[in-house]
This record gives sequence, structure tokens and C-alpha cells, in this order.
Amino acid sequence: MKKYLAELIGTFWLVLGGCGSAVLAAAFPELGIGFAGVSLAFGLTVLTMAFAIGHISGCHLNPAVSFGLWAGGRFPVKDLVPYVIAQVIGAVAAAAVLYVIASGQPGWQPGGFATNGYGDLSPGKYSLMAVLVCEVVMTAVFLFVIMGATDKRAPAGFAPIAIGLCLTLIHLVSIPVSNTSVNPARSTGVALFAQTGALSQLWIFWLAPIVGGIIGAVVYKVVASNED
Repeated sequence: MKKYLAELIGTFWLVLGGCGSAVLAAAFPELGIGFAGVSLAFGLTVLTMAFAIGHISGCHLNPAVSFGLWAGGRFPVKDLVPYVIAQVIGAVAAAAVLYVIASGQPGWQPGGFATNGYGDLSPGKYSLMAVLVCEVVMTAVFLFVIMGATDKRAPAGFAPIAIGLCLTLIHLVSIPVSNTSVNPARSTGVALFAQTGALSQLWIFWLAPIVGGIIGAVVYKVVASNED
């Protein structure tokens, strides 16, 4: 249970820190942190939690990561469903806390509430196909980096930095396209509180990241298999 609780807490921090930066600080008048700040916030949540709970649960914080590590032979199937449940609970709890905080501002409305989407719900109005390709490829690269950084042959102690910076870069590229998911739990938590049709599009932000995560992990396994 300690592993599951660690995943719940870690995912709570990822959603509160990452989505919180988008909802509360991204467009704050004159001092907003913008896309770059939100991207860095997401990377920092993973980096800090990787050091805090990596030795307890592996710090997945993301169903796509759990599925990918399972496909890559790094994670037992028996823990897959409990990890995903813990991650989703943590994400929903963080979104609820964020909603309470944000609603303390007079006249505030949730609107998109940092949700992910395509078409009219995409920040740049990108198509379903564009969002699908972006989410699959970005999550595949994310898992490739995770697999490589945590390989026993990789330099010890630097994995959290590489993984956190990778997630930052992913956000820098893809926020305009899908508002960056690469994480079904993150997408689910905030979608429950948005005023848009985000829930109707949630399926793609489960399908694409999980498919991408599996692809990235399998590709790394193939690439690394001939190493000594």
C-alpha cells in the first residue's frame, strides 16, 4: 500500500503543480509565466517527486508510464491496475484542491481549467489527427528517455533530472497542440471540473499516451538489447 500511496501523492503534486501553474499563474496580468513557465512547472513536479518517492514506488505518476514500463519488462502486471487507480485518485484530488483555490478569486470561472483537447478545445485549434500523432510521439519519446535514464548502465543519480527536463521539453513543444497531456490521469482530473466538452474528448488522452508509452518502451528495449 505504501507504493500506491506514494503514487497518489506524487500524482497529486504533478497535477497541482503543473495544472495549478496553468490555471493560476500562466496568464496573470503582466506577470504571467506563460507556456515556458507552465512547461517548467510540469518538469519540476516530476523531478522533485522522483527524488522524493522514486525509491518507494518508482515515481510513475502517469498510467502511460506504468503501461510503458510494463511493456518494457520493468514493471509487474499485478501492480498495473492499482497504480493507475492511485494515480487517477491523486489527479482528481489535486484538481479539486485547485478548483477550491482558484474559485477564491471574485468572478472566476473554470472555463477550460487546463484541460486537453483537439479542434475547438485545442489551444491552437489543431485537428484530432494532429493531436493524436503529437500525443503518441511525445509519450513514446518520454518513455524512451525514462527507460534509458533508469537503465542500470546509465549514470547513477541523474535520472530525475533527465526525466524532468524531458517532460519540460515535451510541454514546450506540444502545449499549443493539445495543451499537453502525455498523462491520462492528469487529463482526467481537470476534465471533471472544466466548463467545456473536455470529458467527451478524454478518450484520446487515454488512448494516445498509453499507445505511445508502450511504443517508446518497446523501441528502447530493442535498441538497448544488444548493449553489453
